[in-house]
Amino acid sequence: MNDIPLSALFLALAILILLSGFFSGSETALMTLNRYRLRHRARDGDPKALRVEALLKRPDRLIGLILLGNNFVNIFASSIATVIAIELGGEGAIPIAAALLTLIILIFAEVAPKTLAALKPDRLAYPAAIIYVPLLKLLYPFVWLVNSVANGLLKRMGVASDETNSGALSQEELRTLVHEGGNLIPKRHQKMLLSILDLEKVRVDDIMVPRNEIVAIDLSADEDDILKQLQNTFYSRLPVYDGSLDNVLGFVHVRNLLRVLLKQEEFSKEIIRTLLREPYFIPENTPLNTQLINFQKKLRRLGLVVDEYGDVLGLVTLADLLEEIVGEFTTDPTASLVDVHPQEDGSFLVSGSATLRDLVRTMHWELPTDGPKTLNGLILEYMETIPETGTSLMLAGYPMEVVQTKGNAVRTVRISPHLRRDNGAG
Repeated sequence: MNDIPLSALFLALAILILLSGFFSGSETALMTLNRYRLRHRARDGDPKALRVEALLKRPDRLIGLILLGNNFVNIFASSIATVIAIELGGEGAIPIAAALLTLIILIFAEVAPKTLAALKPDRLAYPAAIIYVPLLKLLYPFVWLVNSVANGLLKRMGVASDETNSGALSQEELRTLVHEGGNLIPKRHQKMLLSILDLEKVRVDDIMVPRNEIVAIDLSADEDDILKQLQNTFYSRLPVYDGSLDNVLGFVHVRNLLRVLLKQEEFSKEIIRTLLREPYFIPENTPLNTQLINFQKKLRRLGLVVDEYGDVLGLVTLADLLEEIVGEFTTDPTASLVDVHPQEDGSFLVSGSATLRDLVRTMHWELPTDGPKTLNGLILEYMETIPETGTSLMLAGYPMEVVQTKGNAVRTVRISPHLRRDNGAG
């Protein structure tokens, strides 16, 4: 190289440093590229995305090609820098040239291009694939040789070269992805997606209408009382039982029943029996995601939740389940009878039958939901007895006062969230 002008050597060195930066930056860009965006573009038939996707199917070959090129240009650049150093300052200048070249490569061929590639991977990954596809074909024998040796070493360590990451996300990782969607996902849609992810954590007995609140038709009652109940009901489907709710005969669609009644002069219990649809029972520990599929498969809109002994615990409707995803929606006029009543002093009068999950979801109170289902149940579990009216207690850091008890249950509780203590239950 002694006959080559210094200007040509410096030009070659500059080109090699640029090539080194290209290899380093493109490696980072291709490896940090958003795989989901890439798959979306590839499914739309984008040729650039298809090209990159084909390269990433065998990352060992791609990395082998990049490192082969990167090491070649770096070693060649080191050789040229040594020649320049000798011509300018003799052999004593070689360590200085090595130090300068290391600094230059570190800044211009490693840190800067890799940082740019990490911040803007699309800008470098897609153009780089245009070069790498033919280059891989051209240098395939060398890449194959390097990969064969490397994969052989990995195989001895128990790692197969074809074990590529499928990119599948766990539920918690998917939750983080939705959270980080930011402005890309509207807040309401974001909340719905998170609710869908939570379906398997919630059981039907967490959202069911309790047994004592089920509106149903008792065929052992007088016909006049049954007819009056049908005339005043707000529900389109009602369970029908005989004597006890554990003796459920089926479900009746009120609209079909009224249609038949319009054609007949007299009402009788037999009319209801002829329109009954067989009852549908749901085990109490069924996850909501499973029950949603079951409702769809069986073409049902409601079912009775039963325990291991077959006793009816409550009722779950498709609307209740969907509300867990999209939030509260109802045309039920009784929905105005809410369980929480704000007071002037900042406290709230809450019905003891209010479910803890509803209070957490609507009032954003940090109440435990992994035990009792209702506020009454939570208080009874904590007190281990039925408290008297006027009893004060601290639950989950919230000051509570029992305002009314009736029979064996707490009916009304005053909660003062503005006085909450953050040191937990007391």
